[in-house]
Amino acid sequence: MAGITTAATTNTFTFKPSLPPRTAFQPRPFRLTLLSNRAGPVSARISSGGGGFRPGPGGSRRSRDARTAEYEYDAAVDISSISSSSVRLIDAQQTMVGVVSKSEAIQMAEEAEQDLVILSPDADPPVVRIMDYNKYRYEQQKRKKDQLKKSAASRMDLKELKMGFKIDSHDYAVRLRAAQKFLSDGHKVKIIVNLKGRENEFRNIAIALIKRFQNEIGELATEESKDFNQRNIYMVLVPNKTILQKVQEQKKKEKPVTEVSASV
Repeated sequence: MAGITTAATTNTFTFKPSLPPRTAFQPRPFRLTLLSNRAGPVSARISSGGGGFRPGPGGSRRSRDARTAEYEYDAAVDISSISSSSVRLIDAQQTMVGVVSKSEAIQMAEEAEQDLVILSPDADPPVVRIMDYNKYRYEQQKRKKDQLKKSAASRMDLKELKMGFKIDSHDYAVRLRAAQKFLSDGHKVKIIVNLKGRENEFRNIAIALIKRFQNEIGELATEESKDFNQRNIYMVLVPNKTILQKVQEQKKKEKPVTEVSASV
């Protein structure tokens, strides 16, 4: 009996997905390739005939949505939150343009390739401004840091220095230098002498120690408060503003000299 021969038929077809006309995709045919192996299962690989995303006209310009996506959600750039159809617009040069439609303001911001930022959402109509929002936020954060630095520099902290009524001369000198430095930096200083148990009998010695400390500080500080009746007696000294200003001016004069001498 003769062998039976069958002829294989191959059907080839091209599939092009139907996409809306506004999309910028260029569809290409898909190719299905069967990979056979006598010792194993048949696998398939699908590949396209080329192509990919091609931006349409004006595609190189960042859209408003793309710029908004750069930030975590921020109500200041969420123009969709404005229900009003018109806004009061300030342009990128900080010129008051006036009342325009919301869509016109968005278009002007896109043409300037900047962000449309909401300044006063509750105004009637809401006030918006065209700007580089990243730069604006950076400047705001920098200004805030500078203000915190200034407030920290002007803040007067309370520094405590504790000692016993039998303190030795070395430890006393260390605390005296520390107090002078704190006062020169504009801080208050609280000198505390601890009296434990029977040490309360030597209260007069402790009081004399604090008064001696105050005298050696001299004009650098003035007395703000004191309490010599409790178990732990103390005195609070505050910087003398007149003397402190002179000290700070002297430091400013000495600083350039130090820098020059260090560079030689």
